[in-house]
Amino acid sequence: MFFFDQDGSLPIDVLQHGTTVNAQRYSQTLITLRQAIKSERPGKLTCGVILLQDNARPHTPNTIAALLQNFKWEILGHPPHSPYLSPCDYAIFGPLKRL
Repeated sequence: MFFFDQDGSLPIDVLQHGTTVNAQRYSQTLITLRQAIKSERPGKLTCGVILLQDNARPHTPNTIAALLQNFKWEILGHPPHSPYLSPCDYAIFGPLKRL
């Protein structure tokens, strides 16, 4: 899974090919992300985190909503389908074009 902020990427989780991401796996990934932010981006957790995630099934259960509420992270919503690239696509593909 790929996470980033204005300072760059936070590659925290590599999944084997064919791995299914369910709510439990996504919950553990968010906990790992929080730890990575705390260690790699000191002070960012106190400034507030805005998480942009899609509406995939592992992202929507009440357990995930409760975890994010406990973390005091804001969820930035976006349309379920857009003919345009998402902000994540621009962040990934832009630097790749420069290689």
